[in-house]
Amino acid sequence: MDNHQKGLLLTALGVLIISPDALLLRIVSVPPDQLVLWRGLLNMLGFWLIVVARHRAAWPDAFRVCGLTGLGCALLFTLSTFGFVLGNHFTKAGNVLVILASTPLIAALLSRVFLHERLPLRTWLAIVACLFGISLIVLDDTGSGSLTGSLLAMLAALGLAGNLTLARSKPGVDMSPMLALSGLFTFLLTFGWSGHIMQPAVADLGWLVLLCLVMLPAGFTLIQRGPLYLPSAEVSLLMLLETVFGTLLVWLFLSERPSNQGLVGGTIVLLAMIIKAMLERQPLAANPVRA
Repeated sequence: MDNHQKGLLLTALGVLIISPDALLLRIVSVPPDQLVLWRGLLNMLGFWLIVVARHRAAWPDAFRVCGLTGLGCALLFTLSTFGFVLGNHFTKAGNVLVILASTPLIAALLSRVFLHERLPLRTWLAIVACLFGISLIVLDDTGSGSLTGSLLAMLAALGLAGNLTLARSKPGVDMSPMLALSGLFTFLLTFGWSGHIMQPAVADLGWLVLLCLVMLPAGFTLIQRGPLYLPSAEVSLLMLLETVFGTLLVWLFLSERPSNQGLVGGTIVLLAMIIKAMLERQPLAANPVRA
């Protein structure tokens, strides 16, 4: 398996693992500030346990090697967490998804400007097709959100794209350990803001542990490793599949059937990804193509 295929496999598996995120957030009944706080606390523990399991006694070195670049990745991922969770509180989820779907374009532009990466035409076409498909999925939800929610969603898109691009800027260095530091930042900032920790109900705490201690750390660790092998635009492009899979899970378990237009949008996203994969005759090199 070459590096490009390895990157695709790691990222796609990570996206599949985090796909129930929206479903579990709907199930949990916790105030938004406490949801961010517990998400940060449990993410910190979950990501750290993964680092220890992978590196054993040498786990501190996994953090040190990331340097200031890793610190930047942690801060950007923290911004993305705040933007995503709070954006869904201030505006409709559809509005957040529309704006978050701009992540591949932002990552592509950041990579072009700062890393001088030149993406194949098929990647740009796939990005445009996926953005169109995602827009169809949530078109019925647009037009009723607040400016605050839209700005927070844009913060999430910028944070995620910036994190993946920054991780790509240091070839050969695995930035996934810094997600544990991001969890710590998220917890400390939220605690300083809210000033207290609320004990969730037993059922809610169980869902939070499953999501934030197990699923998100495992999934995002795989996704964060994607830029080791793929341009950040391709990693964020694959993450658009979370919207499709997440919508299907909510439909299956909560009987929230998408509109016919939403089903068409999901089909477009899946077809774009399949066609792109079929056109990948020659895998991209592990190192970015320089202009």
